[in-house]
Amino acid sequence: MARVLAGPFFCGALLGFLNLSGLAVEVTVPTEPLSRPLGGTAELSCTYSTSVGDNFALEWSFVQPGKPISTSLPILYFTNGHLYPTGSKAERASLLHNPPTGGVATLKLADLHPSDTGTYLCQVNNPPDFYTSGMGLINLTEGWRHTSYPPSLNPLCSQSGSTSVGGSAALRCSSSEGAPKPVYNWVHLGSFPTPPPGSMVQDEVSGQLILTNLSLTSSGTYRCVASNQMGSASCELTLSVTDSSEGRVAGTLIGVLLGVLLLSVAAFCLIRFQKERKKEPKETYRGSDLREDATAPGIFEQASRRAGYSKGLPERSSPASTMATTKSKLSMVV
Repeated sequence: MARVLAGPFFCGALLGFLNLSGLAVEVTVPTEPLSRPLGGTAELSCTYSTSVGDNFALEWSFVQPGKPISTSLPILYFTNGHLYPTGSKAERASLLHNPPTGGVATLKLADLHPSDTGTYLCQVNNPPDFYTSGMGLINLTEGWRHTSYPPSLNPLCSQSGSTSVGGSAALRCSSSEGAPKPVYNWVHLGSFPTPPPGSMVQDEVSGQLILTNLSLTSSGTYRCVASNQMGSASCELTLSVTDSSEGRVAGTLIGVLLGVLLLSVAAFCLIRFQKERKKEPKETYRGSDLREDATAPGIFEQASRRAGYSKGLPERSSPASTMATTKSKLSMVV
């Protein structure tokens, strides 16, 4: 029985010793939600107790309403003696005491926006002090719910649909902030003919502009102005309408030009080939070549000699006629 009681007593004494010796991180934050006016500055109080050493680190993060803590987005870090703001709130976030090594880690958030509503996490890490979680949560509520404020500085402009001639396109404009809810007005910048009735319809509440039966004159820059009694803001986008028939004409023209070019090249090659054939020497026959109308070499020589004698040269007598003449002469002598 003594051993059973000794266990819980020993664990409690050990935890108390760890707490007293400084091996625990304790973070203290307000338990009530914080509410501040729009455009003002909120101080999110966070204090801690621990023995600050070389491993001390502080992190502030933000969780949007209705989302789990695991989706938190970082706001700033303090580690190794340096402060590192980050995220979309970096330019408006700072520490009340920098460096936050004196037990105060309060966050200051300036120029409050409606999107700043949510849960803020103050987390202190100082290994090996792991006795507690070292985290505190603060809720920042909409203290400006019943106040008026202007639209967001940068409304979002977007477009969708077909941007070819005869098609339809939808231009949209939205502002994430503004109370009362802003109204929207679209303007086509520049000098353009008045569009046909019904071809340009806009909804001031939703911020949508519908363009139908588009023409080339529908191209240009469109500006959306979001406004309420507290102010206004604008965004712009460029709409480019294309004519598909021009593309077909251009394609046909390119095809014709290519065809003419190919024909020109073929004609040039044909003319050059004809000229080269005319420059080639006439065909000659060698002695070894046989032709049906050719004369044998010996016959050709005899025919040439006969032709020469027929032109005035004395004809040479044959040996038989010479012998007959000699015999006749001898018989006369006898």
